[in-house]
Amino acid sequence: MSNPTNPPSPQLFMEVVTAHQKTGALKAAIELGLFTAIGKTPATAAEIAARCKCPERGIRILSDNLTIMGFLEKADSRYSLTPSSAVFLDQNSPAYFGSAVKFLLSPAITEAFTDLASTIRRGSVHTSEQGTTAPDHPAWIEFARSMGPMMGPAASGAADLTPLDSARDTRVLDISASHGAYGIAVAQKNPRAHLVALDWEAVLAITEENARKAGLGNRFSKIVGDAFTVDLGRDYDAVLVPNFLHHFNLADCTRFLRRVHAALRPGGRVVIIEFMPNADRITPPPAAEFSLVMLGTTPEGDAYTFSEFQQMLNDAGFSDTTQHSLPSSVQTAVIAVA
Repeated sequence: MSNPTNPPSPQLFMEVVTAHQKTGALKAAIELGLFTAIGKTPATAAEIAARCKCPERGIRILSDNLTIMGFLEKADSRYSLTPSSAVFLDQNSPAYFGSAVKFLLSPAITEAFTDLASTIRRGSVHTSEQGTTAPDHPAWIEFARSMGPMMGPAASGAADLTPLDSARDTRVLDISASHGAYGIAVAQKNPRAHLVALDWEAVLAITEENARKAGLGNRFSKIVGDAFTVDLGRDYDAVLVPNFLHHFNLADCTRFLRRVHAALRPGGRVVIIEFMPNADRITPPPAAEFSLVMLGTTPEGDAYTFSEFQQMLNDAGFSDTTQHSLPSSVQTAVIAVA
């Protein structure tokens, strides 16, 4: 029987099934530079259109819809940025990460969801055998180029959780380093730390450039190859594993963590950064929803709970496993001692 205070409604269905329209509108605004065109000065549709070099009609309709969605504010026919849009979507902001759409809306990600039913029926990714876990997958080059700015606060928080001995030279390994934000943050807070970044060769070119810009040119080296098979080296004080384990099944994660344990000096720490749902797997929503991304883009990946990380780490020889929230992030740090 229906509840008169909460009658059946098609609203949620319509919001979800048309969500691609909102995604397209935001992508268009970023590509047109609309948020940057508005900047700190409220502007009419005609003024924004002139700055974006577009006909007014499209800019007016787009701006109205961005206002409805909450990205803009409108008063007296003038549009202005919300505080969040000013920080994250104006290219003049140091915290700008609008370029993240290049990865988040890349074919490697979006095509995975065009026929998700086939992936579920088959029990494997419908787009390719290995999905985004394929060696040298080109998606990770775009990830490295565009996603670093989003990781800044979380990387800084993880670095605070990774104190190193300031009285001696130390070594840090950044697994699947990509943009290098996590390893760079640790090295910047520990002046005697040498950073070793591991990833595919094309990706590491971006990591190295970012490390050089961060002033780490003399404290940076790299390992090229597959993290499951390449020689990781030895005697690290910390091994960072950001956004890597969710691509693989539990057994492979445990196997990999045994390699990490062998690469650490006694007392060294592994620092894992992950989307970590609660045991119910539906809360908190931003972390729990990430399992769907892994379903669509990897053969066997998932979003793992803290108890699952504890089990993996225990089986790999680690102890004292703890979890820590990260600032301005839906992700969690899981730290254990070798």
